[in-house]
Amino acid sequence: MKFGVLYSYWGNEWRCDYIETAGKIQKAGFDIMEVGAGHLLEMSDLQLLELKNTCSELGLQITANIGPAKEKDVASKDPSVREAGISYLTDIMKNMVKIGAKKIVGVMYTYWPNDFSDLNKDEIWSRGVESVGKMAKTAEELGIEMCLEVVNRFETHILNTCEEGVKFCREVGSPNVKLLLDTFHMNIEEDNIAKAVRCAGNYMGELHVGEGNRKLPGQGALPWGEIGKALQEIGYEGSVVMEPFVKMGGQIGKDIKVWRDLSNGADEEKLSRELADSLAFLKSKF
Repeated sequence: MKFGVLYSYWGNEWRCDYIETAGKIQKAGFDIMEVGAGHLLEMSDLQLLELKNTCSELGLQITANIGPAKEKDVASKDPSVREAGISYLTDIMKNMVKIGAKKIVGVMYTYWPNDFSDLNKDEIWSRGVESVGKMAKTAEELGIEMCLEVVNRFETHILNTCEEGVKFCREVGSPNVKLLLDTFHMNIEEDNIAKAVRCAGNYMGELHVGEGNRKLPGQGALPWGEIGKALQEIGYEGSVVMEPFVKMGGQIGKDIKVWRDLSNGADEEKLSRELADSLAFLKSKF
């Protein structure tokens, strides 16, 4: 397995200095930096090259994470909105090629977070399958894996369980469309997290890890040993990316609902030390 962490760990905004952050991630012992996919469209070719070269020198792989806004909803009733979403995600994949990134993860079958203004799940599902199928052709051409994130009921009503995710992937029918499972969301929705991992099987494209309280693995109550055993049983050798959110305030605090300081006042040095400790803990379980 390759272990990574989302770029935003040290802050509370959906922004960072990627060159500086790459150094911190590599120093903590990780193999992967997960970046904000939308940021790749805001960067010049020179900036993309700098990011690629920096990560290459540090021995870091890059994955990309996205939660498209409502105006980029590929499952919208409005055909123009669907096309805008498909174009947006397609352009991101083209820029991923420039930095050598091979995997994009997130809620790419609708928008995030959902406002639940349309509860017709069957129709949204059908439009989502069609749109993801179109994007999958681009993914296949570019050698990119699309991993659809299964999230909890408070963020979407489309894919809440692994079983639903597998069904969706089967309907799309592309070898480049898989699942992103997330232990935080699974802790809310799944009857048994390890059983859900087994359900994913070969559809598992990436695993996001974090405690049920949004803290680092090892700082909560999730059954990491059982999860690790299930990963071994399905022969999973892919990416495992930490997605903790511990700092309140900013746009992240608002979007993720971090209403108290989960870091206990940690400074950057302590945050980095705890991140490295969590990685060691996770490796011992996985």
